[in-house]
Amino acid sequence: MSSLSLIYKDKDKNDTNITTRKTYLLSVDELYVENGYNIREIDQTHVEEFRDAFIAGEHVPPLAVQVTDQGIKIIDGHHRYYGAKLAKEAGHEIRLECKDFVGSEADRIAFMVTSSQGRALEPLERAAAYQRMINQGWEPVEIARKVKRSVADVDHHLQLLTVGDGLIEMVKTGEVAATTAVAMVREHGAQASNVAQQQLEKAKASGKKKLTRAAAMPQFSAARARRLVELLASAETFAHGDSSALELSQQVEFEVLAILEEYRSNQIKEDA
Repeated sequence: MSSLSLIYKDKDKNDTNITTRKTYLLSVDELYVENGYNIREIDQTHVEEFRDAFIAGEHVPPLAVQVTDQGIKIIDGHHRYYGAKLAKEAGHEIRLECKDFVGSEADRIAFMVTSSQGRALEPLERAAAYQRMINQGWEPVEIARKVKRSVADVDHHLQLLTVGDGLIEMVKTGEVAATTAVAMVREHGAQASNVAQQQLEKAKASGKKKLTRAAAMPQFSAARARRLVELLASAETFAHGDSSALELSQQVEFEVLAILEEYRSNQIKEDA
């Protein structure tokens, strides 16, 4: 039976463009983790899944590492590393396949963001990664291109970091979605956190566990707004001192005032 190594060995005869990229097998003790470097929070369940994979002898993708003055630092593969440590503690001899990562600090952060081996990033983790790239001198458009996301996605996540401690904590606990937190700050400014807390308490009182965007930011009926425009569009204007005014029939006036009152009542409910 043939293999890639045999094809490579006789590549001149096999008419192939096959090349190799070296990986290295290291013991767990030869690697180290820099505190605060990983953009992902460690998920213990994910770590244990890798522990079980190592013990079962399953294939685990190689870690990306960087040789530093302190030793061999893990760039990508922290959950695999901690899983291997657990497997070793359980009495198994584990050697981790590793490969060199070549690139700038911003490249390393982008690699952690786009790695298909890590678990999906939480919004705040992605936001922190984008901010680290900003601190490296990258522009949002450059970040978007590097992580294969839109500029709007980058801007949204960077805005998430500015919503304030109260809303950030709600996003962390899953009580408020990241998109809702950003939208509430745009709507309520510095009062967004207080409004969110009040609305969350109401949601919990009604048996819900999280604050939805609809509950956080009730919207005035689009149909009613459209009807108001229709009514005003048919009105005649006339001079009134230094200003101008709209002339409405009594029936139209009653309907316009009713819609305005409905809008005011809706605003009061939002602010309550």
